[in-house]
Amino acid sequence: MAFPNRFQGRRAVVTGGASGIGLAVVARLVAEGARVSIWDLSAEALDTAKAATGASDGQAVDIADAAAVARAMEGSLAALGGLDVLVCSAGITGPNTTVKDYPAEAWRRVVDVNLNGLFYCNQAAIPAMESGGYGRIVNVASIAGKEGNPNASAYSASKAGVIGFTKSLGKELAKSEIRVNCVTPAAVRTAIFDQMTQQHIDFMLSKIPIGRFGTIDEVTSLICFLASEEASFSTGAVFDVSGGRATY
Repeated sequence: MAFPNRFQGRRAVVTGGASGIGLAVVARLVAEGARVSIWDLSAEALDTAKAATGASDGQAVDIADAAAVARAMEGSLAALGGLDVLVCSAGITGPNTTVKDYPAEAWRRVVDVNLNGLFYCNQAAIPAMESGGYGRIVNVASIAGKEGNPNASAYSASKAGVIGFTKSLGKELAKSEIRVNCVTPAAVRTAIFDQMTQQHIDFMLSKIPIGRFGTIDEVTSLICFLASEEASFSTGAVFDVSGGRATY
């Protein structure tokens, strides 16, 4: 359910915005009045996403590259005229294997994208939000960051890092009008499932008491609430959307 004009006049950047949850967030923000810059690794996917959602801008960027993030933010600010909302949805799972067999190169890539890249994006957004006197940052973590999924050590560790980072930044900016929160979804069936083994997918489903995977719309609704003016008294917080899986 969209809320017309909830984001009227707001300017947003959504990372990983050309597919999955990120794409749904872009569509919702645009439908509710925002001007949105989509960030994604694939330039081809960006063009398709812009056409599908009516987004104002698109930046092809590898968020694991700090310099590329800085350039993308410069481009987005020029296109949008400022920044009010950042949603960090970009992420990768890495291989499903034991720590004993985990390739070091794959470990570094997962951490570079999921944690370091998210740090670069948050860091680049802060000055623009401070100059505008307002901001909402929503970081997409995972229930794996709380519980630690077996055979997904890099993913679990990187998402735990996102949770800790969000708590820290939320406290740093608490005296400002910038709010920083994260969401910890249980598994949602998106293209990211293509990076997982069927055994791992079955394991994740077995851990959800409701007995099904979440939907993109369910996660998007929570993200957009946290990205809105309504989320004025929550910062440095972790919001579960896990079908009952979360225990703390």
